[in-house]
Amino acid sequence: MRLFKQLFVVLGTLVILLAVMMLFTYDVIKVEWPSFMEIQPSFRPMEDPLPPPERSIPVEGPVSIPNLGAPENPVEADETSVARGAQLYSIHCQMCHGVTGEGNGQIAPFLVNFKPANLTLPVVQDKSDGALFLTITNGVTDRMPALNENLTVRERWDVVNFIRTLKAAP
Repeated sequence: MRLFKQLFVVLGTLVILLAVMMLFTYDVIKVEWPSFMEIQPSFRPMEDPLPPPERSIPVEGPVSIPNLGAPENPVEADETSVARGAQLYSIHCQMCHGVTGEGNGQIAPFLVNFKPANLTLPVVQDKSDGALFLTITNGVTDRMPALNENLTVRERWDVVNFIRTLKAAP
């Protein structure tokens, strides 16, 4: 008899503990735990990035130092470079600028405020290779994303060499 009483007390205690735990588990009773993540400053990716330290060369080379002007194209526009540029263009640019570069890609109709640039027009083709490279690297505010994190320096030059082949038909 005494054994049954002890067993009943132990099981009763376990049932009560389980019931209390279930109240907390199913948020019947909510406990606000302090979270310091909510009160600390937060930044979006690439929001106000720090400039490179003085007298240093960034990982991407001197081409990414601000205020040095448009760089010169160090990559020869041979078959290999243009083919590689065409492949990279189809992955990163074609969705907006279209297969022929006329700004009529698959998502162009959904861009209401600004349509993608027509890469075949003289306004683009008359720019220097360095200007095109900087546009691909830094993007255009509120119009085109920067591709410096998606493409290496060499790949961006290959895309520039491919863009040169997209001339408007006479």
